[in-house]
Amino acid sequence: MAPDAPDDDALRALLRSIRVVAVVGLSANPLRPSHFVARYLALRGMRVIPVNPGLAGQEVLGARAVARLADIPAEAGVDVVDVFRRAEEVPAVLDEALAHLPALRVFWMQIGIRHPEAAARARARGLTVVQDRCPKQEWQRLFGELRMGGFNTGVVSSRL
Repeated sequence: MAPDAPDDDALRALLRSIRVVAVVGLSANPLRPSHFVARYLALRGMRVIPVNPGLAGQEVLGARAVARLADIPAEAGVDVVDVFRRAEEVPAVLDEALAHLPALRVFWMQIGIRHPEAAARARARGLTVVQDRCPKQEWQRLFGELRMGGFNTGVVSSRL
């Protein structure tokens, strides 16, 4: 079985390299996980593109939402697709991402989302695949930010 994510060193490098994230299933509701994860990524300097047909044309987190990945111009440079959709929807999301996002490097499936066949197809196309994980939690774990919530991350930092 393929790993669900790169090792910690590779994941650190990947997280530091992300510039543009298309969040599929982003909610305008600030209490929804997709919203606060996207907000967190934006606060870390990433450009977030909301993808949700119910919000298309509206501004969410300072960006105009689109209905589908196909609505994002290629020049937007999306390098990560972060999926907040049910596992059975993942193959269609992957197909659309592969067809319309030439700069795509990472296909990320959120906590609770796994699709081994889609993951294998994405890897075969040269993408890094992360399943059943959250970029916000991984960032916090790997860069020592979980300590604010009382977790011992094992990361030594002088930052408060």
